[in-house]
Amino acid sequence: MKERLAIVDGIRTPFCKSGTTMANIFADDLGAVIVKELIARTDIDVKLIDELIFGNVGQPANAPNIARVIALKAGLPLDLIAYTVHRNCASGMESVTTGYNKMLAGYADIMVAGGTESMSNLPLHFSKKMTLVFENLMKAKTFGQKLSAIAAFRPADLKPVISIVEGLTDPVCGLNMGQTAEVLAREFSITREEQDAFALQSHLRAGKANEDGIFAEEIHPIMLPPDYNQVQFHDNSIRPDQSLDKLAKLKPFFDPVTGTVTAANACPITDGAGALLIMLESTAKQLGYTPLGYLKEYCYAGLQPQRMGLGPVYATAKLLDKTGMSLSDFDLVELNEAFAAQVIANLKAFDSDIFAQQYLQKSKALGAIEPDLLNVNGGAIALGHPVGATGTRMIITMLNALRRNNKNCGLVTLCIGGGQGAALALEVE
Repeated sequence: MKERLAIVDGIRTPFCKSGTTMANIFADDLGAVIVKELIARTDIDVKLIDELIFGNVGQPANAPNIARVIALKAGLPLDLIAYTVHRNCASGMESVTTGYNKMLAGYADIMVAGGTESMSNLPLHFSKKMTLVFENLMKAKTFGQKLSAIAAFRPADLKPVISIVEGLTDPVCGLNMGQTAEVLAREFSITREEQDAFALQSHLRAGKANEDGIFAEEIHPIMLPPDYNQVQFHDNSIRPDQSLDKLAKLKPFFDPVTGTVTAANACPITDGAGALLIMLESTAKQLGYTPLGYLKEYCYAGLQPQRMGLGPVYATAKLLDKTGMSLSDFDLVELNEAFAAQVIANLKAFDSDIFAQQYLQKSKALGAIEPDLLNVNGGAIALGHPVGATGTRMIITMLNALRRNNKNCGLVTLCIGGGQGAALALEVE
């Protein structure tokens, strides 16, 4: 058996709704702050770190290879190499599994892995027509040429291209992520009431966890610019006073006529970052660390882009085959709440013999996930989903939950835009 990956420790920033308290902090600065704190908390000698790998989706033009920028801003040695990974919503997980592969291959011993996203700062772009006007104007040498370039301008050319809308729209199937959730709601006959009830549960569980100080174990408070005289301590999209009546008042967002997915039974657009110190189990023992937990195995899977929300059941099926485990072997489950409809669809697919036979080439269902074991502290509907960082947050949240509840094994799984899924088997001692 291959050696487990030790996750020595992990922390994250608060997760804040786009355009709110952390909107003026760029993704590289969020990453740098959390890496600095991770180094301080673990007291690791930075000279022992071989590499930093960070996940990021909306890669900023001012911070190319954002992982390298984060490493330098965090004060890590100049000779420490760093690179960025991108697997949409699983980018924070990809940083960990890529690091694990390099360690098993003998190319590294100790790494920092993580993810960061500032969705507040995803840019607006000029349209192609407006860009052409600017190009021709810059190339013009005579007054007549300049007039000709300006004359080609039309006010409609100023309509911006919204990068977050483009980024959340699949170029193959042509659907945005909310529309893929509507696909699953129809396929699995999921009602608006079911979705709102699940969203309410997420907020109530997250609100209680926040009130009990559970998230304080994993969050490093962030000082807020420009004066740095205020501090963000908590995730700010949790609504402990949420109710079914409030949820029912919202209109469907992605399909106004026949849809059931609203802005409130979907995850909010969010800013945040997280980081992990990782090394092989034997290295952790040599250095005297007691790890937060371990990565036992992982799998990624592919499926139709328009049904991308079912990625967890596809990836988990591969994980169970690879490990010889059954779904009942997991004490807790973290399944990312991109949309309530998407989570409910997965729960139905996990427990469906017909789905297993038709799509997973299995004779019977993978099994039922007990509601009391799923997202015990709420999920992305309440906490938010900064796409490059969510995978990192889920690993940290799961390992802390296992230790807190005296459990051993957890499943962390999410869907990935473009038609993929990820599943990780985590353990604690």
